[in-house]
Amino acid sequence: MSFFTPNVTNFTTESVADTPRDESLARVEIAVLSIIFFSAAVLNFGLLLVLWRRRKQMSRMRVFVFHLCLADLVVTFFQVCPQLMWDITDRFMGPDVLCRLVKYLQVVGMFASPYMIVVMTIDRYQAICNPMVTFQRRRARWNVPVCIAWGISLLGSLPQIFIFSQVEIAPGVYECWANFVTPWGLKTYITWTTLVVFVFPILTIVVCQVRICRTIQINLYMKTHQDDDTAKLPSRASSVAGVSKARIKTVKMTIVIVLAYIFCWSPFFTVQLWSVWDESAPTENAVFTIFMLLASLNSCANPCIYLLFSGKLPKSIITLLCAGHTGMKESLPDETTMVSSLYMSLKNLSDTR
Repeated sequence: MSFFTPNVTNFTTESVADTPRDESLARVEIAVLSIIFFSAAVLNFGLLLVLWRRRKQMSRMRVFVFHLCLADLVVTFFQVCPQLMWDITDRFMGPDVLCRLVKYLQVVGMFASPYMIVVMTIDRYQAICNPMVTFQRRRARWNVPVCIAWGISLLGSLPQIFIFSQVEIAPGVYECWANFVTPWGLKTYITWTTLVVFVFPILTIVVCQVRICRTIQINLYMKTHQDDDTAKLPSRASSVAGVSKARIKTVKMTIVIVLAYIFCWSPFFTVQLWSVWDESAPTENAVFTIFMLLASLNSCANPCIYLLFSGKLPKSIITLLCAGHTGMKESLPDETTMVSSLYMSLKNLSDTR
């Protein structure tokens, strides 16, 4: 049986060679992976085209969403697609070089998606908690946070090339297999992968989101206690209300993306940890397999969340499915306008003191 595990397998070569797979469960895997693959490919590729056509009007938030789409496409074509083909053939069909390359790219997608969300959250933190610094920042040719996220993904996945190789599991039968130092190698690898791909990014995001929410709360509290007889209050109040609404909408979108990631991937990592730390874990149980399959639903959820917060979800999906002949008019607040308004608002506050 082939597990949807991009970085580990916990079976011995003898057991895999001798034990036939559950064909009914394999059909379920193939069906679920096929739906995920085609849905994620259509949604992410369509949204990527829409954002690319509007690249001259790219705000920083759209840049992060653009690269999040790229990360989801890496998951779709280099994680879901190879696993789907693997389930269909029941064996890895390819040379040793292809085995190592596929396993490497599978984990690149696992790294890229959460770390792209991390840099997106940090950017929201900078825009809201340090608006004056963000307002004065010049637009660079290269987005440094995005480059850092991709760099971490490419470097963090390198162990896959050395861990996985083509192994002869039976006379004349080869499989793409991992070699670990027994008995602690597998446990260490799974635990470390869970920490760097799931736990550390989530903790970073939570810290940033708490600071963002606290800043918004303090800011709104200060604005509701302005002197009513200030001459500039009506115009400033109007500006403050608009800025607050825009910021909250952007933060909400980021929070929903984070929650979707946690919902989709927490069962996967829980099952992985359970399977290596508990020798009696029912690893061949159908529930285990389905939990690991559903992790890739995150690649379908991200473009839907973005379209939902753009305010044109049904129309946008129809547009994407119709090859995107008409551009999507996105209502997500532009960061330049948002930060500029916030800067002027804070400047006015300091002038009245």
